[in-house]
Amino acid sequence: MLNQKSPAQLFDISNRVIVVTGGTGVLAGSAVKYLASQGAHVVILARDQSKIDAVLAATRDLPGECVGYQCNVLDQAGLELVCNAVIARFGRVDVLINAAGGNQAGATIAPDSSVLDLNHTAYRQVMDLNLDGTVKPSLAFAKAFIAQRSGCIINFSSMAAAQAITRVLGYSNAKAAVDNFTKWLAVELAQKYGPALRVNAIAPGFFIADQNRRLLLNEDGSPTARGKAVLAKTPFKRFGESNELHGALHFLISDASAFVTGTVLAVDGGFSCFSGV
Repeated sequence: MLNQKSPAQLFDISNRVIVVTGGTGVLAGSAVKYLASQGAHVVILARDQSKIDAVLAATRDLPGECVGYQCNVLDQAGLELVCNAVIARFGRVDVLINAAGGNQAGATIAPDSSVLDLNHTAYRQVMDLNLDGTVKPSLAFAKAFIAQRSGCIINFSSMAAAQAITRVLGYSNAKAAVDNFTKWLAVELAQKYGPALRVNAIAPGFFIADQNRRLLLNEDGSPTARGKAVLAKTPFKRFGESNELHGALHFLISDASAFVTGTVLAVDGGFSCFSGV
């Protein structure tokens, strides 16, 4: 029984087989290193082999084994091949973290433009990467979870999902859909395949990563006008550090969250609960 486990057992994630899409990014790459430090076996999925190799080199001396596969999260057949390869190597797969995603300028409304000027091609690409790039890996690995009658999916949402972030259209729409998909899939898997299949999401607040660095920070490290607006809306008055996502991920992976599914956990310094007045 869960309530008979010690705290150490509840939070033990050693030997879990954890797949991380987009595992070479700033936030996901930090999570990969943390999970490997906890003794988990971590599988990195990304498109750029050189970036995969760099993360693998950084995890070489950690307790958990790390491997990487070059794969596009929009390639359903490729994802299924990777899933089969992971099972062949480790005997099972326990967790899928859907961290692949991103934005592009064309799907954001420029300050001197309006929504009528939207670049529909860029919008569609952002929707595909963030939404389909979550749905397709989930379905590919869900087959293994259903066969095992256990498994955990953690999606990456965003503060842009629940609030209208000025000018950020495509990314906001996609992440709002990710929230909905998280809740929908949580119900679907639990009802049809049992309570050991769980689906949750984390919603990071504003963290400095490669894509938003120039938007939020000046060359000297001071906040831009946009950065100042974000900090004014964040009760902690600072940006998040990548390691501050680790605890939320650890909790949702571990048996400590065995009765948690369909939730979107904000890690945002209070951004989502602050009205600004």
